[in-house]
Formats: sequence, structure tokens, C-alpha cells
Amino acid sequence: MNNSHTKTRLDSLTSTGLENTNIERLDLLIEPAKIKAEIPATHSATQTVISSRAIIQNILTGKDNRLLIICGPCSIHDSESAKEYARKLKKLHDIHSDKLFIVMRVYFEKPRTHIGWKGLINDPHIDGTNDINTGLRTARSLLAWINNIGLPCASETLDPITPQYIGDLISWAAIGARTTESQTHREMVSGLSMPVGFKNGTDGGLDVAINAMISAQSPHSFIGIDNNGKTALLRTKGNPYSHIILRGGEKPNYDSQSVFDCIEQLKRKKLTNNIIVDCSHGNSNKDYTRQPLVFKDLVQQRVAGNSNIIGLMLESHLIEGSQSMSEPLIYGKSITDACINWQTTEELLHYCDQWLK
Repeated sequence: MNNSHTKTRLDSLTSTGLENTNIERLDLLIEPAKIKAEIPATHSATQTVISSRAIIQNILTGKDNRLLIICGPCSIHDSESAKEYARKLKKLHDIHSDKLFIVMRVYFEKPRTHIGWKGLINDPHIDGTNDINTGLRTARSLLAWINNIGLPCASETLDPITPQYIGDLISWAAIGARTTESQTHREMVSGLSMPVGFKNGTDGGLDVAINAMISAQSPHSFIGIDNNGKTALLRTKGNPYSHIILRGGEKPNYDSQSVFDCIEQLKRKKLTNNIIVDCSHGNSNKDYTRQPLVFKDLVQQRVAGNSNIIGLMLESHLIEGSQSMSEPLIYGKSITDACINWQTTEELLHYCDQWLK
């Protein structure tokens, strides 16, 4: 981009001294239509998304009794290690397809309580340059590649503009605990084309997620952008496949009593009472080594007859743990939340298959 052109645009916007006084710089983003033309979805990738969305919808409504498994790195920071992980996961996706429907966690945006790395789309070079145009291209290229090998993708939707660039390559999405209460995100979900899960609040409360489901299933009108990047008024139908994700809070909520209480609250509100449970975050007390314990407990709840547990989430990478971004990066190791390693992931999915009918 021509920096002088950018500066001129910004100077013209701040000439009155009444607006944009805290904006240092204005960079123009590539339009969604252009990036889709640069990095098109192949026929194979498109078919992966179409069929996977339909399967997940059927799992949510009880028409498909397979267990939905959403697993992968806490966040994607390196395309090559993500592709290696995807190749390994695709093998398990095929091996266990009778009992499990495995979707790869491909998260590009990270919400922050204070400050920190905001994810591959926002800062692809991990150096604070915030080269979002490159980030969008990298994210779309990776999603297209993963879908093209026949593995469906899941992601967290944080920025309401991002879905215009990559939403056609996502089969399932999540709204995080920090944004479930946001009206902007509830409106956005009402117009998204894939099933979307709302996580319970960071304190463990269910009300914000339940209210989010009600809101997202209703029509809305709000400001966004169209495929050409122009500001537009979006009018939505409502998303009938919004649901809840238990992720723990001040204490875990994956135990049978907490799961039962959640189901009963959803029933009282006449909402879909099929739930997904996150084995990480508050449910593991932010200790990645506890994820297998949580996962196995939930599998046993399902085996014991709780068919309302329709999905489980794992944070998993090639190498266990996490690493600091200030050091030379180790290939295949998370730079955000600590993850279980590949061997443990493989063992857990085999365990799941062995126990389920």
C-alpha cells in the first residue's frame, strides 16, 4: 500500500480535530470478493463444507447419533504445522467415521482480557505489524487446503467482519465466553450460515449463553459489509442451529449434575437441549494435563445414556504444552493455551470409539 496515500486519507479525516484524534494510521483492507477470487474454494472443499454443515446440524437435532469431536490447536500460528496436524487428524476422521464426526479446530482470532497476540489474522508475522491483509490470505489459504483434503474446519468468530472473508470455509463456529454477552456477536450469529455454539460466561453462569441462543435464533438488522467491502445493512433470518457449550468457569461444569442442570434450564426455555462440552479452559482448571480426565468422564456419561452430550472439544497440537513467543519457536507447539500432544489425542479418540456403541 502507498503509505503517503494512507496518510493523506487520515489527514483529511482529522482536519477538523473532532474525530479520529487517536487514530495513528489508516490502512485499506482487500475486499472479500477479491480475496475469494485470489484463493477460491475448490469443488472438493465446497463439498466438504456443505456435507459437514448438514451432518453437524443432524447431530445437533438428534438425527445423527455420532459424537461430534472438535479438536486442534488452541490457535493457529504456523500453516505448516497446522497442515501436518490436519493430515494426521484426517486419518482419524476416516477411521472413526462410524461413531465420531471429527472437525479440526482452526482458530485464527484470540480474544484478550488485557493485551497480547491477537491471532494469525490480526498479526500473522507475530511481530506487532498487524498485517491483516496477509493474515486474511494466510487464513483463507489454510482453510481451503484443509477442506480440500476432506477435513471440516471449526473456528471462533471474534471480529464481525472476518466471516465475509472465510465464512464459506467453516463448518462450525464458536462464540467465546468473553463475547457471548455481546449484542454485536449475537446479531452476527443470527446471519451466519453454519451452526454456532455459545460458551457459558467466564464465571460459569449459563444465562448469558441461553440469552444469546434466544437472540441468535431471531431475525436482526445491523450494519456490516457486503462481499465488495461496502458498508451495508444486513437483515438476517436467525440461526436455528445456535447451541450451548459448557466450558466451566469459577469451577468446572462438566460433571453429570452440572450437565443435567444445563439440560433442564434449556428445556424450560424450550431451546435445543443438546450440548457440547469443552474439555479445556475452566473445565480443566486451565491445566492441559487434565483434559483426558474430563474427556473420559464425559464419554462415560454418554455411554451411561446421556445422549444430550452431542459433542466434545479438545485443545491439541503436535507437541504438548505451550511456549513463549519471545523464544525461537518450537515447531508444532502452541504459543497460546497449552495443549495435549498428538499421541494423547490419538489415544483419546480411540478410547472414545471403543466405548461408544
